[in-house]
Amino acid sequence: MSGNEVENHYSRGDLYQAILAALTVAGKDVTNLVPGDLDPVEHFHGRGVAATADLAASLDLSPGDEILDIGSGVGGPARYIARSHGCRVVGIDLTAEFCDTARRLSELVGLSDKVHFEQASATDLPFEDGRFHAAYSQNVSMNIADKGTMFSEAHRVLRPGGAFALAELALGDGGPVIYPTPWSADGVHSHLLTEVQTVEALGEAGFEVVSVTDNGPAMAEFFQAQRDAVARHGPPKLGPFILMGEQAKEKGRNTARNMAEGRTRAIEILCRRG
Repeated sequence: MSGNEVENHYSRGDLYQAILAALTVAGKDVTNLVPGDLDPVEHFHGRGVAATADLAASLDLSPGDEILDIGSGVGGPARYIARSHGCRVVGIDLTAEFCDTARRLSELVGLSDKVHFEQASATDLPFEDGRFHAAYSQNVSMNIADKGTMFSEAHRVLRPGGAFALAELALGDGGPVIYPTPWSADGVHSHLLTEVQTVEALGEAGFEVVSVTDNGPAMAEFFQAQRDAVARHGPPKLGPFILMGEQAKEKGRNTARNMAEGRTRAIEILCRRG
């Protein structure tokens, strides 16, 4: 599937306004937002801001570091790292609407001077060699067939010794993936590798793999907490479902089922450029 088709999968045309409307329904004053107000909706991956916080902690960041977010979505992780760690974060995403929404949300919460977003491909990063202190990617490579080039590009733009954290869904052994999911309506542009294949591809790109974490138990707790919250309080007013558009509920259910049945596995890999 082409880049345009992947972009079309994620675009909805009114995303920024949809987020503002949901914030208003949730009782937020959209003329006076603080960065944390966006946390429930802007982290487009399982476990939300908690997953971003764990990933950021693994990178051992320092104030003033310049960090690359590969597949930055609407900018939630970039804004979190900027405000929590004092870093400057550059995000790239293939979807123009995500980039535009990320810029507008950053301006809305006063973080435009700390984060920058560009439309670009993870397999052709528009940056010079050795620019970034660290890089990360969350729930992005499932849409990328040429993971070798993605990992090689990440390696290229990192400084020697720079850390790269990859939090993704890997292919499990529990049977075919059930679609639709947040990253694919029908599997056509879904490109999952197993954990072993992912580690091998990172090594071939020049990375030293430091650790591999199975996030399955944490994700199971997260999904159960979501079900419990809905049972007590009803459906949430804010969440990444706003980014999913049509079939959001089915996509969410299938994501949980795929992991519960071992069709996919949530993993996080920390590696370094030698």
